[in-house]
Amino acid sequence: MNTAEDYAKTRRDARTLARLAAVQALYQLEHSGQGVDAVVREFLHHRLGGELDGSAIRSADDEFFSDIVKGVIDAQRPIDRLVDKHLRQGWSLKRLDATARAVLRCGVYELIRRPDVPVGAVIDEYMDIANDFFGAGEQEPKFINAVLEACGRDARDSDEFAS
Repeated sequence: MNTAEDYAKTRRDARTLARLAAVQALYQLEHSGQGVDAVVREFLHHRLGGELDGSAIRSADDEFFSDIVKGVIDAQRPIDRLVDKHLRQGWSLKRLDATARAVLRCGVYELIRRPDVPVGAVIDEYMDIANDFFGAGEQEPKFINAVLEACGRDARDSDEFAS
């Protein structure tokens, strides 16, 4: 019998997988020239339910996945502005690796447009994804963590990013 705790864990796991797929979808969007609707459709119909980089994503939260991907595209200007604000002088989002850009954009989207998700949960989730892509202890995850923490303070303390 499933308990409320089992249900909550299943829901968290489904969102974790949706976040991973969203990062992959944004990467694909950037490199394929496809539109957001085509990429979301492809993931919903062909990729979610299978494997993505060796991870089973059968139980990904489709709605959450779609919200993140479409939301990042819709809010890309404020997202990029906030990220750029917290990069070292002389750096811009365009100079970053495409995977790092995708991780940051997804994380910042949740920070500015998903107040239902706690800041700490957003940072932890995207740190896990960054560690999966780049390797724990590498520079990229540390950098992503620092930027997300700074963006989290700004996003939740300011009315500028309210939807």
